[in-house]
Amino acid sequence: MSGYSRVFAPGQLTLGFILPLEGYPDGPAPTMKDHAVVTRLADELGFGALWARDVPTYDPHFGDVGQVFDPFTYLGFLSANTNQIALGTGSAVMTLRHPLLLAKQAASIDRLSNGRLLLGVASGDRAVAYPAFGTGNDFESRGERFREAFAMFRASTEEDFPVGLFPRFGELGGRVDTIPKPIVRKIPTFVTGRSRQDVEWIATHSDGWFFYNVGLERVDMITQTWFDAVRRTCGEDTFKPFFEGLFLELEEDPDFPLTPIPAGLRVGRHGLLHYLEVLKKVGVNHTAFNPKPSRRPFTEILHELAEYVLPRFPSLT
Repeated sequence: MSGYSRVFAPGQLTLGFILPLEGYPDGPAPTMKDHAVVTRLADELGFGALWARDVPTYDPHFGDVGQVFDPFTYLGFLSANTNQIALGTGSAVMTLRHPLLLAKQAASIDRLSNGRLLLGVASGDRAVAYPAFGTGNDFESRGERFREAFAMFRASTEEDFPVGLFPRFGELGGRVDTIPKPIVRKIPTFVTGRSRQDVEWIATHSDGWFFYNVGLERVDMITQTWFDAVRRTCGEDTFKPFFEGLFLELEEDPDFPLTPIPAGLRVGRHGLLHYLEVLKKVGVNHTAFNPKPSRRPFTEILHELAEYVLPRFPSLT
């Protein structure tokens, strides 16, 4: 089964995690202790997807380095450490990775994982990283740089010996090719946030929309905006999923009331179940929990979610 078919279908909501699978509320970096064991457990328990973050440089003012390891190196490791869970990037900074190298990295993971890759991509929002990569002049115009990188990436993964001019990155003259190609010749690729694009462009070019947590008061409006844009640009019968990532602090008390925290929520499992039911009703197709603010042992959280929450929102088979 492909990663896409495990995670996305009309009218369905599945669950996954933004890596790493541990809480580290008091600092920028996780311990990564027992990470192989815990990711394998998430796979065995039946969760839908694991999403690796792309943090190419550490910015102390931002204060979070994600799973520390390069996302593609880490997903290569996870492809051998897991069997069925989808493996995603949340998200690859497309403006700072050369599209040809990104194409080779992504297609390699897709092949090694037997089609489980889901590629989230973004324009990057950390201005301090751009000068370090020699692209400081492109930060304000990173939306244009993103579109150009996106086009070169698509050509490199979906065409043999492609032809095209991409001024910021190079020229493809039909004399070289990028291998391997993905298993089905198209890697499911999802724009994250706005990436400085309008919704019509995202609906036309992306295979779905990976958004940030916006709270129940706004999520209905945003999902409807998305699905309306997909219908206008791609046709009434086209399905392109909408999904979100959020920080989750799951309390031991199952009746702990839903309490908003920055970009997420603190809640007991009963409130979480209600929250997810609302998301499903308004059309959200996948929710990826980021456990960074958690203080409970993550395996305890994982087992609680698997026992009480996952059966209501199972991965697709």
